[in-house]
Amino acid sequence: MNRPDQAIEDRSREPRVLPDDEHNRLLIEQTHPPGWINPQPRGRYNLVVIGSGTAGLTAAAGCATIGGRVALIERHLTGGDCLVAGCVPSKGIISAARVAATIARAGEYGIHVPAGVRVEFGEVMERMRRLRAQLSPADSVHQLVERGVEVYLGQGRFTGRDTVEVDGHRLQFARAVIATGGRAELPPIPGLTEAGCLTNETLFELTARPARLVIVGGGPIGCEMAQAFQRLGSQVILIHNAGHILNREDADAAEIVQQAFVREGIELILGAKTIKVDRTGDQKVVHLEQQGRLMTVSCDEILVAAGRAPNIEGLGLEQAGVTYEKSGVQVNDFLQTTNPRIYAAGDVASPFKFTHTANALGRMALVNALLWGRGRASRLVIPWCTYTDPEIAHVGLYESQAQQQQLKVKTLTVPLSENDRAVLDGESTGFVRVHLRAGTGQILGATVVAAHAGDLLTSFTLAMGRRAGVGSLASGIYPYPTQSEAIKKLAGVYLQSKLTPGVKKLLGRVLSFRR
Repeated sequence: MNRPDQAIEDRSREPRVLPDDEHNRLLIEQTHPPGWINPQPRGRYNLVVIGSGTAGLTAAAGCATIGGRVALIERHLTGGDCLVAGCVPSKGIISAARVAATIARAGEYGIHVPAGVRVEFGEVMERMRRLRAQLSPADSVHQLVERGVEVYLGQGRFTGRDTVEVDGHRLQFARAVIATGGRAELPPIPGLTEAGCLTNETLFELTARPARLVIVGGGPIGCEMAQAFQRLGSQVILIHNAGHILNREDADAAEIVQQAFVREGIELILGAKTIKVDRTGDQKVVHLEQQGRLMTVSCDEILVAAGRAPNIEGLGLEQAGVTYEKSGVQVNDFLQTTNPRIYAAGDVASPFKFTHTANALGRMALVNALLWGRGRASRLVIPWCTYTDPEIAHVGLYESQAQQQQLKVKTLTVPLSENDRAVLDGESTGFVRVHLRAGTGQILGATVVAAHAGDLLTSFTLAMGRRAGVGSLASGIYPYPTQSEAIKKLAGVYLQSKLTPGVKKLLGRVLSFRR
């Protein structure tokens, strides 16, 4: 990693997004307008935000909404990683891959699709680019200006404890928020750079389907893209250094997804270390060691999905008195840096690298910085979801984490095979699981494995945020038939567990007086 006081490539001038087509030109027009002229600073800003990903957009737009003078600095494209190279494009191709998988399974529903159905990879990627451009106005420069944000395009750099320089302009601020996000980090594998590889920042530039795609990393990004590209017609080889994919998730949940990968033909090479990469003609050759055995895998493309690094280079953090480390900018629980005027939010300062978390932290940074707020990051209830098929969604503690904290845990599980809608939809492989503090209904954590697990998880997230017990989830009326009824059933299982023999005997006596 470069030293943060060293300049990095300034991508603010004539940014490029490949391929150069009408959709990407529209994306650039919205998020980094050609010929844009930065405004002239007028006095001290209430807030200066560096970085226009989700956290930065939230903080800047929020400041403008409450009447503050705010400047937003962006060196590349507004919208950040989520819009350009993350959530939006990845879910665009995942949705197409799910359609392909549904067609492949149509016979299970008594629908026989004629032979010859094929995936046109170029059209799938063109659709993704079109939809990304369609969504970009919400994060556009013009939208920000209309909301009262002064947008500066260029590399921002702190020149003092309360000043930033961008494009030759000196901006003074009362408070600032660093929201520069993160980027893919390449592991130190000999020959990898020379052979060439893809990351999330370049994957969505593809216009031709790689016949054989090696993915290094079995975490959420690697697994989502492995399944999507396999369904779109590539032969995917997934290499992971652990003995199981998604090894940080609930073991039962990860096993369901791993078995789905095996059924769909993804080749898994687990417990393996990538030693080096080289080229032989048009092919890239990955050299591996697995349990002492050396092996090679040839492919057309390599996608590296094995880590992230914070964007802290070139910010002049030393001049601002902001302490940083390899993992990012150091902040306290209120998101304040070692310079009390400067806060940091999002991937550059948080271990939870999710768009929805960045949104919450951007809002917290704004309130704490300008409105004397005392919001604590440690008190947030943060859910997350891996968008494989089925999805894995989780919030709170895993059972092992609760046990490490010496908490006594009671775990309840309802399999989707007991849910009418899941059975009728052909989506009965999965479960709803909750971890409770033993002897109480307090929810310590929850995991859902389902086709749309991320949507189902919200009930648990809201209950935990309101400190409501799992029994509260039984009081609502759930539409029938829906997969959400599995949550009601799980809450019912908990309430039934409270009916001990002693309680039943007491209730029987009460009822005897009502005969």
